[in-house]
Formats: sequence, C-alpha cells, structure tokens
Amino acid sequence: MRISELKREALLSLKGKWGVAVSLMLLLFLIHVILPIIVEVIGSGGFTQWFAQEETPVWSDIFGTVLSIALIPLTIATTWFYLNIVREGNPDIPEVFAIYKEGKTSFKLIGASFLQAIFLFLWSLLLLIPFFIKSIAYSQTFFLLKDHPEYTVLEAITESRKRMKGLKWKYFLMHLSFIGWGILCIFTLGIGLLWLVPYAGTTMAAFYNELIVPQDDSDNDQIEA
Repeated sequence: MRISELKREALLSLKGKWGVAVSLMLLLFLIHVILPIIVEVIGSGGFTQWFAQEETPVWSDIFGTVLSIALIPLTIATTWFYLNIVREGNPDIPEVFAIYKEGKTSFKLIGASFLQAIFLFLWSLLLLIPFFIKSIAYSQTFFLLKDHPEYTVLEAITESRKRMKGLKWKYFLMHLSFIGWGILCIFTLGIGLLWLVPYAGTTMAAFYNELIVPQDDSDNDQIEA
C-alpha cells in the first residue's frame, strides 16, 4: 500500500472524529506543557519569582523527570487511540486515561520505553545512521503490545524489528511527507499541530494496521506449513 493511500485512509478514518482527536491533543498539551509550568510557578513562590530566577530549581527538574515517566503510558495509549480510529471504533478521551487502571500494563509500557531507549542509546554509540535505522525498526513495539499483550517487552521489540524488514524506507518517507505540514504549523504559532498530530498519528496507525498486522496471518501460514 502506498503512502498516499495510507494518508487517505487516515483522513477517512478521522472523518467525524476530528473534534475528539483535537480535544485530546489540547488536553495532552495542557498536561505535558502547562501543568509543569504551573507547578514550577507555585513552587517558586509566584510568577514574579519564577520569571526572575536564573536557573531551574533542582526540585523542578526532579518533578519534570517523574512526570515524564508517569506520562509514558498516556502517550502510548494515545497511539492506541489512533489505532482504534483506524479500526472504525468510536474512541473517547476517557479510554486513553483508563490505561492507568491497568497498573501492570502501565509498568510494562514504561519498562518497554526504558529498554527501547537503552538499545537505541547503545546503537547511537556507533553512529547516527544505525540509531535511526533501529529506531524505525523498533517503531511498532507498542502497537504490537496492544494486540499481543502476551508478548514480553523483549519479544515485542524483536517482533517489531522482524516485521519492519523491507518497510523501514517506506516508514521513513511517510514521516518525511509531513514535514511540509509541520512547517505550515509554525506560521499558526503551533495551533495547527492540534490537527497535524492526529493526522500523522492516525497515518502511523494505518501503517501498522495495513502492513504489520497482516503478517500475523502469514506467520500462522508458515507454522501450519
């Protein structure tokens, strides 16, 4: 399936669901960006003190690190939200936050993120090109964990690497195709990202659903043979 077809599928899937997708993006922006600023301002004793400080307090750095780790499951659940859209579901915002009700799954996703980051860091010690190639190879890890919760973290990473064989260049070009839209978003002071991110995220989900998922059937055929 061509990239243009994947993007067309994403747009068709988002039809009638742009409102909830954009609302989710706005909420995530408030959580990821505005919330840390509010906490830092309050912790600094007010806006004046916060604005006048020359260095970020240590406690603020610690809070930011803890918050970033705590938000990993939410970020991944957002990609699952887009997958639900592609599969013609009727996703809503509460289901994204419901990931925290599944404590075991949340910790598994955090562990997967850390293990993936460690692998990519080790690859980056060689050269940038191996780092980028492997980051693309591991890109389907979290989608696979969604459809195959029985996978261990290492199994999901390994399976992603196997299934991305022959698809890495297409995946790279698919990301590259959104650069023009990204540049246009600059002229909207970033407001356009509220629409671009769901569009890109749903396209990535379509990539997984159309090119990665069918490999389940081919693997089963090989086993039966």
